[in-house]
Amino acid sequence: MTDTTEPRGFETRAVHAGQAFDATTGAVIPPVHFSTTYAQDGIGGLREGYEYGRSGNPTRTALESQLAALEGGAHGLSFASGLAAEDALLRSVLKPGDEVLLGSDVYGGTYRLLARVLGPWGVGLRVVDMSDLGAVEAALSERPSRILWVETPSNPMLHITDIAGLARLGHDAGALVVVDNTFASPALQQPLALGADVVVHSTTKYLGGHSDVVGGALIINDGALYEQAKFHQFAVGAVSGPLDAWLTTRGIKTLALRMQRHSENAQAVAEFLSAHSKVARVHYPGLPTHPGHELAARQMSGFGGIVSAELEDAASARRLAESTKLFQLAESLGGVESLMNYPDAMTHASVRGTELAVPEELVRLSVGIESVDDLIADLDAALARL
Repeated sequence: MTDTTEPRGFETRAVHAGQAFDATTGAVIPPVHFSTTYAQDGIGGLREGYEYGRSGNPTRTALESQLAALEGGAHGLSFASGLAAEDALLRSVLKPGDEVLLGSDVYGGTYRLLARVLGPWGVGLRVVDMSDLGAVEAALSERPSRILWVETPSNPMLHITDIAGLARLGHDAGALVVVDNTFASPALQQPLALGADVVVHSTTKYLGGHSDVVGGALIINDGALYEQAKFHQFAVGAVSGPLDAWLTTRGIKTLALRMQRHSENAQAVAEFLSAHSKVARVHYPGLPTHPGHELAARQMSGFGGIVSAELEDAASARRLAESTKLFQLAESLGGVESLMNYPDAMTHASVRGTELAVPEELVRLSVGIESVDDLIADLDAALARL
């Protein structure tokens, strides 16, 4: 008989997973545990397994349960940043001589970590367009890769990759398939259900959702890989602090509502920009003209809050980035407020001159939850000044 009391809906899991009321006081919101150490009932007599803040913290545990529930995974791990999460996973899986097959359009920090930190330790790196499964298959046939690493939608070109297809290719080749789900968030996309092995997040972005906390996460189904990643989390120590974990948990509770509004606003902004004479090209999977539109409609429940646009030239793109008012010029994304970014000189400066270089005429918009009429008016006024 099915247990109908078990929370099933995404919104319910976002609010309740890992969030049991405090047993002592009945407080509906679990307390934040700031303690760095825990009293033992005799040597080795740990209460609920807690001994020291780096190895475990009840507030972090609650967030990790919440993260796993959101992605439909068995295990969650919370880190001090998205790159800390990536580093722990890569060190758990790779050894000198192994290779990562990386999507050709990913966050510049991921490429920097692989090329400049792990590369000198003997880890190889190849780049391929992950949205082209034929190119991925050819690359794997040429020589094996230990990890296939993809962002979908990608940053900042918003390419869409067939996760299920990529998982089949990767598993046939003996590779671990890792999906960075930061742009979509689990509210819009569930990579593990589509066959991915690991999901990575910068929880700084949509999961936290308010531009006030830095963090990262891994969600893993395989128990052995989880234990390896958990060991690196403990041994290297880049864990999320209790207040950071609590702020992320609080943000997650409204994730579904926020992603709906982000997607609605971004769709309207993308349609406005695509019709504007001073905009050469718009990248947004919600537009029927986007090459990944149909695939995104199948594997996502919404198209997300990021819109990228190409202007006539680099000078126009830079002027637009510096001319908006509501769209604040800043790095990062995924907060309730709208942000404008010039990737070539900001978030993706580390990949200048590489095969991952971003077009100089491109701007990236993180569309917030403000009145969409105000956002469009802001862009219209800025474009008029070009």
